[in-house]
Amino acid sequence: MKKAIYILAAALGLSLTASCVDLNMNPPSAASSENWYSSSDEIKMALNDLYRKAFYGLESEFWTDRRTDDWAQRDYVYELMNGSATSATAAFETYWQNTYKAISRAIRVIESIEKLGDPESLSALKAEAYFFRAYMYARLVICWGDAPFYINSISVDEAYEMGRTDKEIIKEQVYADYDAAIAGLPEDNSTGGVIRVDKATALACKARAAITWYDYAECERLCKEIIDMKKYELYPDYGELFTKKGYTSETIWALANSYSYEQFQAIKSFVLRTAGGTSVAQPSWDLLAAYECTDGKIITESPLFDPHDPYKNRDPRCAATFAVPGSVIYGITYDPSPLAKTILDTWNGSEVKNKDTKAVDVYASYNGCCLRKGAQDEWRELQANENPQIMVRYADVLLMWAESRIEQNNIDYSVLDAMNQVRARAYGVDVKETAKYPAVSTMDQSELRKILRRERRVEFAWEGRRFFDLRRWGLYEKACSHHYYGLPNKDAVKKYYDNGNWFWPYTPEIDEDGFADFTKMENDGLIVRYGIHKFDSKCLLFPIPEKEVLINKNLEQNPGY
Repeated sequence: MKKAIYILAAALGLSLTASCVDLNMNPPSAASSENWYSSSDEIKMALNDLYRKAFYGLESEFWTDRRTDDWAQRDYVYELMNGSATSATAAFETYWQNTYKAISRAIRVIESIEKLGDPESLSALKAEAYFFRAYMYARLVICWGDAPFYINSISVDEAYEMGRTDKEIIKEQVYADYDAAIAGLPEDNSTGGVIRVDKATALACKARAAITWYDYAECERLCKEIIDMKKYELYPDYGELFTKKGYTSETIWALANSYSYEQFQAIKSFVLRTAGGTSVAQPSWDLLAAYECTDGKIITESPLFDPHDPYKNRDPRCAATFAVPGSVIYGITYDPSPLAKTILDTWNGSEVKNKDTKAVDVYASYNGCCLRKGAQDEWRELQANENPQIMVRYADVLLMWAESRIEQNNIDYSVLDAMNQVRARAYGVDVKETAKYPAVSTMDQSELRKILRRERRVEFAWEGRRFFDLRRWGLYEKACSHHYYGLPNKDAVKKYYDNGNWFWPYTPEIDEDGFADFTKMENDGLIVRYGIHKFDSKCLLFPIPEKEVLINKNLEQNPGY
């Protein structure tokens, strides 16, 4: 892994720099020479740059998760969840620019290989460039809709005059580029010290685009091709999967991270205050309510659910995503209860002030929850995470395949088996051991759709998929209609506890789409609404950066911005 990062870091000198054109059509200064891109090594270096985390801001740092109902962050709500996004919001400008930087780099590589006569030795690199162009254009269409579109290098003047191309035209090119990548990429592409995208990566990413565009037949076909490779399998331990430093049997595509080369994720906001973190953000109560009980029933239907101990008798992925009170995390015995004024620090074997209860620290987790998923002791020491950034894993392929079949109402036992493989892994048992986990057995399309959607939510919690799933299912508006709640503040939380309300006073209602409703608790004056969610239809598409529209008179803004 460190060797891979070293090669990626060596390519940083070729990174695309800011240019006078906001679409960043100019190649980097070192690569703008006609002498560059003249050998496979130079082309590899150019492509290596496209594995840099900077190009994947949308996919990293929990960026999209922050804009869903799975997220809680003190009293802060992000712009897409409260309708406050504008064309001047910095993140949209950054992601827009970096997407076009990557597209321009991929185009330059393709053109350079063609200029060299398209030698067979460079075919895999050309396929790699097709992959990145497809991935970035797919992201543009999904997030912005119609967009400036080009597949050959263009001049500065042409960039200034470029308007938006119908997204349907761009989607055709995305499919064509993915097909070229699938045809040209090897099944194992880890040569040269860099773990590069391969055939399965292209298949999986095209499948994601296909399911987003409701092309279920194509998504089904692509996922089946990956399944039939028999190259990937679910990692046996769900919780451990997210603490692994290297790639696993489940990893289809991941971006390398390393402290040594300053490519990592800052994690202090999610670490306990007692362990030196800030506990700014954590999984939401809405997510906590989404996990089924061990009998396979939702919390409003299961006799196993206890609102005063909501972690008991739940799908194991709940305890793998949330830190369960009484468990040890970062060497600290986690307990948000107002009675726990001190807590055991197992690293030094002594009782310490418990900064993770609101009875002691006003900035303790506002909802009494803490992120467990991916957490490691080194997060306490370094306040950073260098694990690979998982972009696509095999569980997603299985569930996309199942969803595609369900939506086509082409349901048989193979669909149930795909879902049950994912579910059985969560319980740490074989898929055939149906007495040891709540296996899915219904073949009713409507019921299966609900189960599949719950399964995706809990399987991929805080992995960047919820945002896109909600939009695909037409449920983002409903997600924005449920506010963000937490526990009463300092003195009131002790009264809340003494009155028998801890952790929740009663079970929240769950609607037909799986959304929890905490408004009765709020109306009864028992809990606190910390953040207001408010849907604005404009936020179903991102704004084109204000600067781009001002520079280019042919570039029309998305509605509402």
